[in-house]
Amino acid sequence: MTAVLSVQGLSVRFRLRDAIVQAVTDVSFELEPGRLLALVGESGCGKSVLAAALLGLLPGNAEIRGRVLLGEEDLSAADERTLARRVRGRRVALVPQSAATALTPVRTARGQLVEALGTLRPDIRDPDGEANRLAERVGLRPADLDRYPHELSGGMAQRVVLALALAGDPEVILADEPTTGLDRPLVERTVDALRGLADDGRAVLLITHDLAAAERVATDVAVMYASRIVEQGPAAEVFADPWHPYTRGLLDATPARGFRPLPGHPPDLSALPKGCAFRPRCPQRDGCTGDPVPRRAGDRMLACAHPLTEEVSC
Repeated sequence: MTAVLSVQGLSVRFRLRDAIVQAVTDVSFELEPGRLLALVGESGCGKSVLAAALLGLLPGNAEIRGRVLLGEEDLSAADERTLARRVRGRRVALVPQSAATALTPVRTARGQLVEALGTLRPDIRDPDGEANRLAERVGLRPADLDRYPHELSGGMAQRVVLALALAGDPEVILADEPTTGLDRPLVERTVDALRGLADDGRAVLLITHDLAAAERVATDVAVMYASRIVEQGPAAEVFADPWHPYTRGLLDATPARGFRPLPGHPPDLSALPKGCAFRPRCPQRDGCTGDPVPRRAGDRMLACAHPLTEEVSC
């Protein structure tokens, strides 16, 4: 199947007064219609910066290399006018981390959703009716839209934000930590709704540090550490048989697999070491030599000089 979004060698640097932050380094992946790619990793590894880069939402001190292709259009070379009028909300929609801060507190959910529909799809003859349809699509009653944000539960507010993301009928959904602050049942309902969007034919990128949520709904997974993707492949295969020691460590730290925390902390993105950034924390570091050159084996990618498998030679 042809990818709707193709990220090719994307790197993002932030130039500060006394440092350069290497937030994203040489990241490549594809989003296909009908599939949900989970981008996982510890906080501070560059996941949210990557999402912002895809939509051109980075601050002025960001330096970008690589390409972001939406069909034939290169978003990394597009100007703000193009992104604002033709891409954001219409072809690519963002589900932000916090529904509470994404919603205007003095307007009802319906008012905000109808306004979004009027802006993104002015040809709709019955915006109220379409708002009701979107509410039901994300698991809300139409009457829930007549509430103000402070009258909504956390889960309901998250569903309103998801309905807003669908207002422009986008091809791609970027969900940046959409389950932050939600309890487990609401986490599962939220990610199930995202999986439903993929099942309907959209391409979905779920950015999360919740591996249980990712394992529940992802068709594919990419594991990010210290600005780089270190392992990638079909979700069922990666979760069942991780090849990178970092992926194994993340999985072992989940309650379902023993709750054994990874020792140490991720490196500062403004002071990344040469070679393998995970080496100081890696249980495989004895006898490990060489840089972690990315290699492929079938549908899987691995960047590790001393992997947990013999199927790929790095």
